Amino acid sequence: MLIHLISRLASPSLRSQPSKISPLQFSTTVSAAERLYNHLQGCTTNLEKELASAKVKLDSSCINEVIKRCHPNQFQLGLRFFIWAGTQSDQRHSSYMYSKACDFLEIRTNPDLIKDVVEAYRKDKSFVSVKTMRIVLTLCNEAKLADEALWVLRKFSEFDLCVDTVSYNLVIRLFADKGDLSMADMLMKEMHCIDLYPDVITYTSMINGYCNAGKIDEAWKLAKSMSKHGCVVNTVTYSRILEGVCKSGDMETVLELLGEMEKEDGDGVISPNTVTYTLVIQAFCEKKLIREALLVLDRMGDRGCLPNHVTASVLIQGVLKNDEDVKDLYELIDKLVKLGGVSLSECFSCATVSLIRMKRWEEAEKIFRMMLVREIRPDGLACSLVFRELCLLERYIDCFLLYQEIEKAGVKSTIDSEIHTVLLLGLCQHGCSWEAAKLAKSMLDKKMRLKFSHVEKIIEALKKTGDEDLMRRFSTD
Repeated sequence: MLIHLISRLASPSLRSQPSKISPLQFSTTVSAAERLYNHLQGCTTNLEKELASAKVKLDSSCINEVIKRCHPNQFQLGLRFFIWAGTQSDQRHSSYMYSKACDFLEIRTNPDLIKDVVEAYRKDKSFVSVKTMRIVLTLCNEAKLADEALWVLRKFSEFDLCVDTVSYNLVIRLFADKGDLSMADMLMKEMHCIDLYPDVITYTSMINGYCNAGKIDEAWKLAKSMSKHGCVVNTVTYSRILEGVCKSGDMETVLELLGEMEKEDGDGVISPNTVTYTLVIQAFCEKKLIREALLVLDRMGDRGCLPNHVTASVLIQGVLKNDEDVKDLYELIDKLVKLGGVSLSECFSCATVSLIRMKRWEEAEKIFRMMLVREIRPDGLACSLVFRELCLLERYIDCFLLYQEIEKAGVKSTIDSEIHTVLLLGLCQHGCSWEAAKLAKSMLDKKMRLKFSHVEKIIEALKKTGDEDLMRRFSTD
C-alpha cells in the first residue's frame, strides 16, 4: 500500500524505544568541570593559585560547564575562573567563548561585575598580568561596555602594569563604535604621551567611527595622515571611507574617491577591488541610476577586476527594480558572463529569486523554465523558492514535473523537508497517488524524515480520495 510506503517516512525515533544510557557514556569533560567547580567552592585565599593546583586539563566544554554552574549566585567566582582559564599557556578563549561567558554570567546587564572582580584582585593581592587585563578588556568589548573598559585601562598602573597598544585599541574601538569620538580621539592622542603609537587597527577604528557618524571629511583627513605615522593606507581603509561617502549620497565625491584609488595603485596596496566597485555600483543602483552603475562595471572590467555573485545580484536587482526592459536584463547578464567571475546559472538564478521576492511570479517562472530548456542549471535557492511558490498556488502537478526535471539534471537544491511535505500532502489531497508514491520514494532515498503529525495528515488525505485501486497499483513499486 502507498500508505505503508508513506508511513516509512516517519522519524525512526517515533518507532523505537529510547535505549538506556550507560554511565560510561558520560563525557569526562563533566567530571573535570565538577572537580574544578568543587575546587572553586573550597578556595579561601588566593583563588587563582589554588585553581592551578587542581591540575585539570582545560578545554572549551569544561570551561563552559564550570561558568554555567556558577549561575545565578556565584557570578564573581565564575568570572574569575574564566579569566584565570584564559591566562593558561595551553588555553586561548575564542570569540564564541567570550560571548558565552557574557551570556552565562550576565555581564551585559550587570557591568559592575567587571569592577568587582578587578577590585577583588587588588584586595586579595592576586597576581595580575597584562594578559589578565586584556581578557577583562575583551569581555568589555564583547559586552559593549565602553565606560567599564576605560575604568579597567586606568587600573593598569595600580598593578604596576604598562598599558600596551592592543589594550588602547580595544577601548578606542568601543568609544568609536559607541559614537563618542571625542573620547576616542583623546585616547588616541594620549597614546603618544606614553610612547605608544597608533597602528592600522587604531586608525581603522577611528575611521569607522567617523564614517558611522557621517563625518566623512574627518575620516578622509585621518586616512591621509596615516602614512605620516608609518601606517600604510590599504584598500580596506579606502573602501570603508568610500562606503561612508556612498551612504551620504554624494555620488560626485564617490567617483572622485574611486578615481584617486585607481590612480594611486602603483604598488597595488590601495587598488580598488571587487568589493570596492560593488559598493559604488550598489550606491548608484539604490538611486536608480542604472546607466551610471553600468559605467562603473565597465571601469571594473577595464582594470581586469572580476564581478562576483554580489556584484551580479546588485546589478540584476537594480535593473529589475528600475523596470528596465527584459532585453536590458539579458544584455546585462551577457556582459557579466563575458567579464568572467559569474556564470549564466548564477545570473539567471539571481534574476529568478529577485523576481519572486518582488512578487513578479510570471516573469520568474518564465526565466526558470527557460533555464531548464537551455540546460542552464538553476541554483538551490532558485529551485526552493520556485517550488514553494508553485505549492502556494496549489499547482502540485506542475511542481512535481519540475521536481523531476531538476532531479534528472542532478541539481543540488535546498528544498527542505517542509516543502517536500507540502508537495506530498498536496499530491495526496488531489488524488495524484502515482506522483505521491514517486515523491515518497525519492524522499526515502534521501533519508528524509517527516514528523508523525505530517504522516497522519497525508494518510488521512489518501483515505479521503477513495481511489483504492490507484493506490494499490503503485504501492508495490
